[in-house]
Amino acid sequence: MMSVVVSFRIDRKIKRKMDELKHINWSEIVRRAIIEAIRREETKNRKKDLTKVRRAALRSERLSRKVDGWSSVEEIRRWRERR
Repeated sequence: MMSVVVSFRIDRKIKRKMDELKHINWSEIVRRAIIEAIRREETKNRKKDLTKVRRAALRSERLSRKVDGWSSVEEIRRWRERR
């Protein structure tokens, strides 16, 4: 896996505190935080997608209606026979 360098700004006070805690691997903490944020967003997006699918299915069911004397099976057969 090829890695890249990402930079960002932080407040000087935070940087000073980080420097005081040199035993902590700050890069690893930032990596984990980013990965966790990505997972949360992807999960949120999947839930939104499922919600959209459910809404569309309900709308489709509401829009579909039965028509007396009409059969989709017979209609399809009729169209196929016309070919």
